[in-house]
Amino acid sequence: MTAQTDPQGTSWWRRNQMRAAPWLFLAPGIAFFALYVIIPIFQSFQISLYRWDGLGEARYIGLDNYDQLLDDAAFYTSLMNNVKWLVLYLLAIPGGLFIALFLNQQVRGIRLYKSLFFFPFVISQVVVGLVFAWFYNPSIGLLNPVLDLFGLGPMNVLGNPSTVTYGIIAAGLWPQIAYCMILYLTGLNAVDPDQVEAARLDGAKGLKMLWYVILPQLRPATFIAVVVTVIGALRSFDMISVMTNGGPFGSSRVLAYYMFEVSLSEYGFRMGYGAAIAVVLFLIMLVYIAFFLWRMWREEREG
Repeated sequence: MTAQTDPQGTSWWRRNQMRAAPWLFLAPGIAFFALYVIIPIFQSFQISLYRWDGLGEARYIGLDNYDQLLDDAAFYTSLMNNVKWLVLYLLAIPGGLFIALFLNQQVRGIRLYKSLFFFPFVISQVVVGLVFAWFYNPSIGLLNPVLDLFGLGPMNVLGNPSTVTYGIIAAGLWPQIAYCMILYLTGLNAVDPDQVEAARLDGAKGLKMLWYVILPQLRPATFIAVVVTVIGALRSFDMISVMTNGGPFGSSRVLAYYMFEVSLSEYGFRMGYGAAIAVVLFLIMLVYIAFFLWRMWREEREG
């Protein structure tokens, strides 16, 4: 079969090669993204409308799973913990920025310092959780001896419902700050030296140089850092699973972990109820990131 040609004898492929070639390269990635991301999202919405144990016949119950969420104290505890994660996890962004500014210096031994700050990023989240669980251990951990040096009493961070969430967040911030630091180090390499030099000639230095010259050029890095940090805060699971299993008394649960519990744990394989929690988590994430994208687009348009 010959390719379709126009009256001049040119094939369709030759006339549309520049437009079609990028889509051919993107097609495998788009197919996998649709198969493993987009379709499961819609399936979660569908499953949340059913009562289903994952094996037997699913029974349609409409919005009953969402109605049950409104009266579920464990759901509100998980939601509140997610808010704490979201607010405190954003500290990784300024933390990573200031470490990147420190490491972006031409001083002796700076490569060693970069390696030390980069080290947390390459460690598995499970390993980080185990290390901090040992550090917080009231019997053999290092936290209480350090507190004794300052005259403070012993603490059981992971055994106290009022401190357990903050202890896990502190553990999660360690590798997250390292990740943001890498993003900002990459962004600092792209900063225009001519703008920096012109600002110096105008007398800008210190915070003024940072705020008016450096940070505007780091917007792409900031955007990625915020999106990744927000997603990481809202889907936090592995640290909680390793360090506390949601305890004590369910006080360290977040939505992702509670979804796992009700779907695949001792709550009886309630797949529909777990899917409803997943939908709520997805909508929170979608609204937050969409708002940030809108702000970035508006700032770029005004700029």
